Amino acid sequence: MILILKNDCEKAKYEKLTEWIKNLGLEIHCSRGENSTVLGLVGDTSKVDIDLVRSIDIVQSVKRISEPYKKANRKFHPLDTVVDVGGVKIGGGNFVLIAGPCSVESEEQIYSVAESVKKAGATVLRGGAFKPRTSPYSFQGLREKGLKMLLDAAKAVELPVVTEIMAINQLDLFADVDMIQVGARNMQNFELLKELGKTDKPILLKRGMSATIEELLMSAEYIMSEGNENVVLCERGIRTFEHYTRNTLDLSAVPVLQELTHLPIIADPSHASGIARLVEPMSLAAIGAGVDGLIIEVHNAPEKALCDAAQCIRPDEFSALVKKVDALLPVVGKKRK
Repeated sequence: MILILKNDCEKAKYEKLTEWIKNLGLEIHCSRGENSTVLGLVGDTSKVDIDLVRSIDIVQSVKRISEPYKKANRKFHPLDTVVDVGGVKIGGGNFVLIAGPCSVESEEQIYSVAESVKKAGATVLRGGAFKPRTSPYSFQGLREKGLKMLLDAAKAVELPVVTEIMAINQLDLFADVDMIQVGARNMQNFELLKELGKTDKPILLKRGMSATIEELLMSAEYIMSEGNENVVLCERGIRTFEHYTRNTLDLSAVPVLQELTHLPIIADPSHASGIARLVEPMSLAAIGAGVDGLIIEVHNAPEKALCDAAQCIRPDEFSALVKKVDALLPVVGKKRK
């Protein structure tokens, strides 16, 4: 249920109303805009007499909502959420460029890529220390050693860092990570999502390869319901009958999500296409669809990459892409630092 309050509501009446609502066992999600205050009621709202609420003089309008996700719902929070990742803002017209290797392979590799993407214009460094792979015989990442290399490289180039977590028992290792990524395979690992919801870390939540838009939003709700509202969604391609590309980048999900939620959404053209030469056109297409950022895999020697070599672009290709991104952003009304 959503209550929209009048602009000139008295503080005493506001406090009396919210106290009454809380006494009904409901949570209140308050969003204050320039022209109105929106109260989102979370819980069993069947006990609320909607006609009684409408009769309260400071209430402008009341409406029930049917969507099961409440905190992630734009109806509860009309203004775009802006998520701060180590001083880099995502959402609300702020565009982020996240770049780096799929996996951390050596100190030389991660330092080289970090320096290259920073010089080209990346605002957040990515890199995998713990790698979920389909085959148990594939490279699984350097784990704790790789995480330390990633953090050291990020510190050296003065970029915040995002990296993927695999399990709850790894959480302590991520104390110095600026943003924690939940990969496609863990999108519905609900126990992990709840634990991440108890932290104050920004969370990058990737859409599962067969997940619907509502399922993605419900996964975000798991995190937000525990108190952490710093969630960024990522469209990374879904599994379809098409085999030419690794996945199918669902660009229609971007404007749909922007209608349904206030959370920022970025795109991952690297995992979506699985083909390096498609990264640039799909990046530009995603910007046209309205994303708040891109996460791109960059490797200094893709032919030697231990993970996802076919989809990595070179630093010079990333630099050329950034120039086109910067030319396109004013057209869609976005900016990056």
